[in-house]
Amino acid sequence: MGSKIRLGLIGAGWWATANHLPIFAARDDVELTAVCRLGRPALEAVRDRFGFRFATEDYRELLDQPLDAVVVASPHTLHATHARAALERGLHVMVEKPMAVRSADAWDLVRLARERHCHLLVPYGWNYKSFVEKARDLIAAGAVGDIEYAMCHMASPLRHLLTGSSTEMSSESGAAAGLVFAPETATWADPVVAGGGYGQSQLTHATGLLFFLTALRAARVYAEMTAPGSRVELYDAFSVRYRNGAIGTVSGAATIPEGGGYQVDLRIFGRDGMLLLDVERERLELRRNDGENFSLPVQPGEGAYTCDVPPARFIELILGQSNRNNSSGEVAARSVELLEAGYRSAQSGRVEDVPL
Repeated sequence: MGSKIRLGLIGAGWWATANHLPIFAARDDVELTAVCRLGRPALEAVRDRFGFRFATEDYRELLDQPLDAVVVASPHTLHATHARAALERGLHVMVEKPMAVRSADAWDLVRLARERHCHLLVPYGWNYKSFVEKARDLIAAGAVGDIEYAMCHMASPLRHLLTGSSTEMSSESGAAAGLVFAPETATWADPVVAGGGYGQSQLTHATGLLFFLTALRAARVYAEMTAPGSRVELYDAFSVRYRNGAIGTVSGAATIPEGGGYQVDLRIFGRDGMLLLDVERERLELRRNDGENFSLPVQPGEGAYTCDVPPARFIELILGQSNRNNSSGEVAARSVELLEAGYRSAQSGRVEDVPL
């Protein structure tokens, strides 16, 4: 590996060009080597704007280039295929959420990354907030004791995207500046391409946060979903039993009115107390049975979603400048297996087991 990380990008759409590429392009230790997306005019536009040396519509041709790492930002149902192909070449991978739509594929990526000694990171932005890291440290230190119940809720202003009625984004999304492409409707509203609705597009953020905070793994799931006026679901309600015997709920709603911020609210109850983490109202509180309570002052605006740290951390991990991956393949795979079981349950009408 030379002085610069030679980076390839598979899937140069709205989010990759609005968020990831400007971050990588600004770094002196990254070379934007190769880019892949469908549509020659759009592909050339990305190459010209960001200075890629090589551009192709075939991801296999991209992987033939001299690369050190690959970012996968293709449609949801292609994430596992593209990430697996890169890992098999011995390349470090940052793959967009959801890491996969099938748990078998997700855990296969974790295995491959371990065998090839590659870094695997999913850019869950909230996982890198300082107050979230503090929550993780408190739980890891046993502040709530053995976890017995977990509530995980998320809501977003995305009805227009999931119904396919508009591809315009609110300012909350971060797309207002430097927009190269509008979001493609199929990526959000086509169940074949997206692999689902709110669960795959958004609830993966909240579950990725839950599984960073805790060591929980789902054992079985019962889910109800509804899709009023949409081909993909707008509302999710999961009842979950975890492998350690804890139970909990995971819920999501896509219909906050436009202009509203995101809601992500987690409440973790244990034998010794409970922890409350709320990104909308920006608070972290620990309440313990012994009265040793803790409240962390959080700066206004700190709870707003940003995704600047994960791309930077990906490069730092590769260069050996950091060893802290807050959104590892293992964290993401536990999210995938819960969501997959939820989708199966919503279709079958039964409780569905998560494969061991």
